[in-house]
Amino acid sequence: MSEQDMISPEEIMWEGRFITAKRRGRWEYVGRARGIHAAVILAVEDATDGPHVLLVDQYRVPLGRRCIELPAGLVGDHDEGEEAVLAATRELEEETGYLPGRMESLGEFYSSPGMVSESFTLFRAHDLKKTGEGGGVAGEDIRVHRVPLNGIHDRIAAWRAEGFAIDVKLLLLLGAGMVG
Repeated sequence: MSEQDMISPEEIMWEGRFITAKRRGRWEYVGRARGIHAAVILAVEDATDGPHVLLVDQYRVPLGRRCIELPAGLVGDHDEGEEAVLAATRELEEETGYLPGRMESLGEFYSSPGMVSESFTLFRAHDLKKTGEGGGVAGEDIRVHRVPLNGIHDRIAAWRAEGFAIDVKLLLLLGAGMVG
């Protein structure tokens, strides 16, 4: 990016209900409208047969297919004062049917900073309790997957072979550190 791009004022090119297309100098990018950001949840259930991670899949219009993802949702899309931890707790239960006993913030991250200014707060859910079937709210068609951590590499490879898109945040599970 040039020095001129860095000092140029931000110009809103188009704004919808949830996203805004912007330009700064020659650089075009997209951001969330109204300061909305996301909460993403890494939920690992400690079971007698070993740890299992909770994943979801849903149809994603921009991709034209279903995508395997960590549970997630928007913070403040209905209530502008909503705290990220409350949104994460709500979204985890809505999407997966599990309620966390405790949420731990692992920090703020940016998924594609070259074209999207949106950030998300990553939470680790602890002490999970099954409360329902999940699936999201009406019209979301979210499918829940409870996958053994020791088989995650093979499961993701199988989903990819079946034509599912794989969210970049699943790299957390393919690497080391955050799930132990």
